Amino acid sequence: MALIIELPSARRLAFGVVLGQAGVTFLAALVCLAVAGASAAVSALLGGGIGTAASLAMALIAFGRIPRSAPVILGAFFAGELAKLVLMVGLFIAAWHWMRPSPVAMFAGYGATFLTYWIAFAGALPAFAGAARPLGGARG
Repeated sequence: MALIIELPSARRLAFGVVLGQAGVTFLAALVCLAVAGASAAVSALLGGGIGTAASLAMALIAFGRIPRSAPVILGAFFAGELAKLVLMVGLFIAAWHWMRPSPVAMFAGYGATFLTYWIAFAGALPAFAGAARPLGGARG
């Protein structure tokens, strides 16, 4: 039994995750501000911003245009994941080189966005599974 996911709902979920990651980034920065001060808050914003920007790049590339075929969809997802990885690594290197952030706070901010990503998809899985249809109209 194959799973078919409607692209508009997947697009909405992807951009919703990005929005959630931005919110969690600000929350992590506020916690770091209260616990460790302004430097830690800026570091948490950097880490969370990196995670959010990478997810936004993935969502824009994967869902930016309406695909026509399965190979185009697959190619868009591979391109999006590659862009996400390259952007994430590049931004971490740039932040480390120019900003000298607090590593714990920066990775806590990034980790919060990463955790948000998995929680959102785990929560959405039952909705997608309920809407799944077998390929070719076969009955399971």
